[in-house]
Amino acid sequence: MSQDRIYSQPHSAVKDFAFDEQVADVFNDMINRSVPGYTTILHTLGKLAPRFAKSGSKIYDLGCSLGAASLAIKRSVDIEGVELIAVDSSEAMVSRARRQLEAYKGKVQVSVQQADIRDIDIQDASLVVLNFTLQFLPPEDRDALIQKIHDGLRPGGLLLLSEKLVFEDNAINDLLCELHWDFKRDNGYSELEIAQKRTAIENVMRPDSPEKHLARLAKAGFGHSQFWYQCYNFASLLAIK
Repeated sequence: MSQDRIYSQPHSAVKDFAFDEQVADVFNDMINRSVPGYTTILHTLGKLAPRFAKSGSKIYDLGCSLGAASLAIKRSVDIEGVELIAVDSSEAMVSRARRQLEAYKGKVQVSVQQADIRDIDIQDASLVVLNFTLQFLPPEDRDALIQKIHDGLRPGGLLLLSEKLVFEDNAINDLLCELHWDFKRDNGYSELEIAQKRTAIENVMRPDSPEKHLARLAKAGFGHSQFWYQCYNFASLLAIK
């Protein structure tokens, strides 16, 4: 696994963060050193997928990046007739995800598509995964995507939604941000790397509050939704149709 050193040297002008070849090469290292609880979320997805996957249904991994969530699903679902559709807009991510998923032989049939997740039809789904993806969409497009996911899920189907959060209480928000930066320091990132990454990502990732997420899910028609995991300002929700 290549180490993330993208922001280790001073940049004369820090460009907006993009899921390009440079990021794809180090993404596994980047996300594990940057997102507290990431492995716990993937492990739990492996426990949830066989509970909700149904023969003859589809599973969608929207914003699949290198395919880690899809791989957790593929490894854990042991029934025939399930189609897993993994989607990402980044060509660099899709090519690597396709190789990784093809290397693991299981019962789930997988297709990896390069596309904008807003253009994907959601049909006959038993499970949909949005793992740190919604936060990169323009805020005005988020309600429509969640509505489309709800409408495309079977009754009893599950949406797993993981996101970075922002909190309305400024004191709490500031404290959790500081704890997150400590997490990154403990994982070997320098002050320069932390500062430049923040600059690169602040224009492309706009987190929502916990209240906003729950309200959006309720508005879309999900009958049951709740946070099941949180570490600092990163969290994961379950929503059942």
